[in-house]
Amino acid sequence: MKKVIITIAGGLLCSISAFSQNEIDALRYSTINYGGTARFSAMGGAFGALGADLSNLSVNPAGIALFSKTEFSFTPGIFNSSTNSTYNGFSSGDSKSSFNIGNVGIVGSNNNTIAEGASGWVNTNFAIGYNNLGNFHNRLSIYGPNTSSSFLDVLKGSADGNMSEDLDGFSDKLAFRTYMLDTMPGDPYTYYTPLIPGAEIGQLKSVESRGNMGETYITFGGNYSNKLYLGATFGIDNVRYSEDADYNESDSQDTINGFDEYTYSSSLSTRGVGFNFKFGMIYRVNDWVRFGGAIHSPTYFSLSDAYSNRMNSRFDNGQTYSASSPEGNYDYYLSTPLRATGSLAFIIAKKGLLSADYEFVDYSSAVLSASPNTFFDANNSIRNKYTSTGNLRVGTEWRLDPFSIRAGYAMYGNPYQANTGNNSIKNIISAGFGIREKEYFLDFAYTYTMSDEKYYMYDPSLVNAATITTKQSGFLMTLGFRY
Repeated sequence: MKKVIITIAGGLLCSISAFSQNEIDALRYSTINYGGTARFSAMGGAFGALGADLSNLSVNPAGIALFSKTEFSFTPGIFNSSTNSTYNGFSSGDSKSSFNIGNVGIVGSNNNTIAEGASGWVNTNFAIGYNNLGNFHNRLSIYGPNTSSSFLDVLKGSADGNMSEDLDGFSDKLAFRTYMLDTMPGDPYTYYTPLIPGAEIGQLKSVESRGNMGETYITFGGNYSNKLYLGATFGIDNVRYSEDADYNESDSQDTINGFDEYTYSSSLSTRGVGFNFKFGMIYRVNDWVRFGGAIHSPTYFSLSDAYSNRMNSRFDNGQTYSASSPEGNYDYYLSTPLRATGSLAFIIAKKGLLSADYEFVDYSSAVLSASPNTFFDANNSIRNKYTSTGNLRVGTEWRLDPFSIRAGYAMYGNPYQANTGNNSIKNIISAGFGIREKEYFLDFAYTYTMSDEKYYMYDPSLVNAATITTKQSGFLMTLGFRY
């Protein structure tokens, strides 16, 4: 499949030429933002050594062994994502709201009768449910002037050396058919010139993304002598992602003879399913100290992309032209990185708790593949751009029966190597409260996520980076029943 790949220096990007499965896709589906119940979210997701929460079964499956009753929970949530961009001294902003299901699941507990002082399996539990692992709903806008380059320079580089009938129907041929590229005088077949000279142009890009990544889990575990808790999860991960991007260049100063503006638009839809295995343990040292650990296998995704591009141009005389690409489809595979988590929790007089998780993940170990394998360059970019990092989650809860108050903090480390110049650290602060009775519970949570990334609209050797600041607020409510 013939594709033009725009060089990316990192960050929240999508290609404005033909969509190609690359390192950006690998990072998007390898990054997990653990969601789930309101209690889990309010405490920053720091449940690896605590358990007894259905969200934790996607982090440390051993948590299933701390349930002593059958439990059902359901968590809807409302999220708002806002972005602010700075590009060549100009600022822009946009926002989008969405509704997600953070968690729905049920766990059944089978309690065994053990003589006092004897060792053995106190209970064995089974659970099935769903946890949200990522929210892709976002809207981004970037605007600024540029006097040194145009995206047409990138398309010219792709077109040069090709006859017009051999141009890429997803990129440079669209520019040729809308008169944004033309053949050079004296060599009308293989070399091209862009319509826009080195004058000041206004550049505007808007991107709207939708979808989510979630996990359907099947978990089994047991409690041995109220000391050792073991569990295993088989996860079926689901990906739904779609993106519409519009890139516009205009004669903002009215200095380019004949030219008004053009817009390059792209649409992408990705669907996929994958599976993984998780194994975990929690050990209760005494009544107030627990530690835990978990290993997650890579998730093996089968993904399918559907994509198309189109281009529209307009001239000062009112003449307009348009061209569209064919509908593209491509099937491929992704193996995400292995993960390892270590956890520690302190239970304070059965009235409060402090908990912390540290998760290790090496993003450079993600692998794209297809049959035949066409991903040598993309996998090389994964190894050269990404690195290993750590994710830290801490949380606390204090009980004033039947009420509880909670707070948490999470920091997701920078997945980029230092030489990319992209320091993309995600910080999440959270808080919440709940009411817990013997037969039911009702929990609420608020989360606030902050991150910064660099964004290159095309080849970073030609264009300056835009700085993107993203802030997301989430409101979650969990209703649960015990019986």
